[in-house]
Amino acid sequence: MFDSNFFQYQSEPKVRNTLVEYLQKQPPETLQRIAQSASPEVREIISYNVQGLLGVLPQEGFNVQIITDREKLAHLLASAMMTGYFLCQIENRKKLEENLTNTDSL
Repeated sequence: MFDSNFFQYQSEPKVRNTLVEYLQKQPPETLQRIAQSASPEVREIISYNVQGLLGVLPQEGFNVQIITDREKLAHLLASAMMTGYFLCQIENRKKLEENLTNTDSL
């Protein structure tokens, strides 16, 4: 679940970000519904993307710990969110193109 209050505690001076302001105004139920609407394919791509950014080591034989500050974690979260929105739009476009192709054959 996305916690919109996460961005309140950034160490940088406040820079107005209308997207963050919009997210903070949304009820948790809306954000939960949006997060759950992503297809398994989109979730898988985002997972691989985040793992690629963090680095992936096999768990056996390694005690992996990732340490970061709030600002860098916020950037990672924002990147994952933007990737998710982008992928959902691409997925919608793919479905639309498939539907249009199917209508042409009728």
